[in-house]
Formats: sequence, C-alpha cells, structure tokens
Amino acid sequence: MASSALATSSGDLIADRRYAIARDLEQRGDLAAAADLLAQALERAPDFSAAWFALGEIRERLGDRDSAREAFRQALALDPQDAQGAGLRLARLEARIAPMPSAYVRTLFNQYAPRYEDALVRELAYCAPRLLRDAVERVQTARGLPLRFRRVLDLGCGTGLAGEAFADCCENMFGNDLSPAMIEGARRKKIYAGLLVADLTEALAREQERADLIIAADAFVYFPDLEPLCRAAARVLEPGGLFAFTTETHAGEGVVLGEKLRYAHSAAHVRAALERAGLSVPILASASPRNEAGIPVPGLVAVASH
Repeated sequence: MASSALATSSGDLIADRRYAIARDLEQRGDLAAAADLLAQALERAPDFSAAWFALGEIRERLGDRDSAREAFRQALALDPQDAQGAGLRLARLEARIAPMPSAYVRTLFNQYAPRYEDALVRELAYCAPRLLRDAVERVQTARGLPLRFRRVLDLGCGTGLAGEAFADCCENMFGNDLSPAMIEGARRKKIYAGLLVADLTEALAREQERADLIIAADAFVYFPDLEPLCRAAARVLEPGGLFAFTTETHAGEGVVLGEKLRYAHSAAHVRAALERAGLSVPILASASPRNEAGIPVPGLVAVASH
C-alpha cells in the first residue's frame, strides 16, 4: 500500500515524464538523481502535488529532514484533503501525533481493494480474524456461554475477512468501511445483512440498535486515540456484549506513528481507553496480526465486555 501509488498527472507532459523517470531512478536506488529530476519537474509544474510528495519522501530518505518537511508542506497545501498522507509524513518528522485523513485512507484502500486479500493472506500472513475468533471463543467458554451472537458489527470490515471468521456464529452481521471498493468486495461474499460506507466513528454514532458483539480486525491502526472509539462502542453494546479488536503495538508508552503510517498503541493505552469507556478487559494479549518483510508485526488482541 505504498503512497507513491497515489500519483496523478500534472497536466504538463514534460513534467510528467520527468516525474516518471524520477520514480524509476528512486526504485533503482539513485535518490540524488531522482530528487534532481523531481525538482526539474516542479519548475515546470509547481502545483504538481504528487511530485512534491515524492520529493519529500526522497529527501527524507537522503537525510535532509528540513527540505523533506518543506516538500510535504507544499504537497499538503496543494491537496488539503491529503489523499497522499503528507500531513502524516510531517507528523512523523516532527515527532507528533496527527489525525489520519479520511481521504488518505479511502484512496489507499480503494486502490488496494483488487489485490487486498491476496496480499494480506498470502504475502503478509494476515491472521487477525482468527486471533479475534479464538479470543472471543475463549471469553465465551470462560463465561459458560455458547459462541453465538444475535447482532454483530464488523468495524472497518474491508472485504469481509473478519466477517467470514464469524459468519457461522451470528444471526445478523453488519459491516462498515470507509472505502467503497472494499465494501463492494464484502458485498460479494453475501454474509452481511447490511453494509455502510462510513468512517468507524460515524458508523457507531449512527447505530440505533444494540449489538452483542463488535469486532474490528486491524482497523484501529488508523486511529491515534482509541478512547473515543471505545466509548462509542460501549454505547452500542448490549449489557454483557463483547468488543474485540486487534491493533499494532510497541514497547514504549502511549501511541506512535510508524514508518508505514499506521498507529501502534501501547498495551497501557489500550487498557486505559477500554476502562475509561466503562468496559472490563478479560483479554489483552500480545498477538501479531500480520508480517512485514517476513517478520511478525508486534500486536495486541483485546476482548472487552460491557
């Protein structure tokens, strides 16, 4: 899901050609030449947001953080909705936390949707749905209850991988996702009673009927602060209902924005967010939801109860 895939034309053929050659040089490792060509492209097309963004990425890799910040600021000024994630790159360079732009997440997953499942399952050994299913089953067993749910909400459902993991143990399942292309993939599975294109917080705010299970597989990596989400989920949960999710984590405190522009939450942050929302936490355990370059990504699986 590289952000460089978000490039668009400048409208100037020569600038576009220089941009394309620069990206090829970048792939070959000639970063200095790539930066020089991007600068030439921007002389012809100063409003070429994608070129500013690419220049910021390359300057960051070259260790020129000040110039990288300036390039990302230019990209963000030209694209205030920030479909490329320039604001997030700035936040990383400035060691601060920033909201995840909806336009960035939507664009990213609309483009990723056609190869999403193949990339996740085959290339990244994605197992968040199985982690959630196993954790929820452990809680239900400990409570002496069957693995059966009346109404399930699948937050950030994507193409329905987590939904498939729970399809045999729920009467009605409803999903939401910010990406229309991902929702179309989920619809083809025919396992959801309803699907909504919406941000997670918006979807929870619109819920008028309670659910006895809410799941979110690998969706909270796009939210810096989990407390608002936990409070919104607690409002929707039935008494005794379960809220289960995975997220990435790190060894320090609080929340960090990783190189892949995904948020990692400390275990203490996750527990505090759930408890402040009035939820108990029967399970909060280390569990990697996926690999990155063949290495398990540090993660957490959580199950909270109302």
